[in-house]
Formats: sequence, C-alpha cells, structure tokens
Amino acid sequence: MRAHKHLAAATDAQLAVAAEVLGLLADPTRLRLLRLLGGGESDVSTLTEQVSATRSSVSQHLGRLRLAGLVASRRDGRRMLYRIPSAHLSALVDEALEFADHAVRGIPDHSQ
Repeated sequence: MRAHKHLAAATDAQLAVAAEVLGLLADPTRLRLLRLLGGGESDVSTLTEQVSATRSSVSQHLGRLRLAGLVASRRDGRRMLYRIPSAHLSALVDEALEFADHAVRGIPDHSQ
C-alpha cells in the first residue's frame, strides 16, 4: 500500500472531507458521470446519452457534484459544459473502478 508522507497522520478535517467525497461517489450514476468527464468536458445532453438516467436526473447529479466542488462548469453559448477540476479526483474514480474490476473478475491485488 502506498502512503504519502505528508498524509501519514490524517487530520480530522482531511478525514471529514474524504468521507464527504466518498459519500458523493457512492452512487453508480455519479461515478459514471465522473468517469465520462475524466475524458474531457461534456454537456448534459451528451452525458445523458451515455448513462442510464433521465436528463433531469443527470442535471441533478451534476448540480450536486458542482456544489461540492467535484465538477466545474462553464457556459458555451446556450450549453453548459462540465469538467472535473482535479486530477486527484479523476485518479480516485479510476482507482475505485479498477478496484471494482479486480473484485468482480477475481483478479488478485498487484502487490501479491
């Protein structure tokens, strides 16, 4: 297991933020949206076409992620474009999905 030296002893504030982020990621639709946004900016219509949710649901999920600072948005004409503002968040989503893939397929941990 890799540990960052500057995070050897997590503070209460760090633990609280991590728990909040992980709670927001504890939804398959939000994870799928973040995975898609890891590939670059996208609008609600494009994202809705790629997930099993209504446009209204996708908008609500994006709004919740935006309020938490996990997604950034900008207006481009009439469209609102969304993106992930943090490489750390993209890596976290990728690692969670990689872990899930190993669990589902019964692949042993790389360190073993």
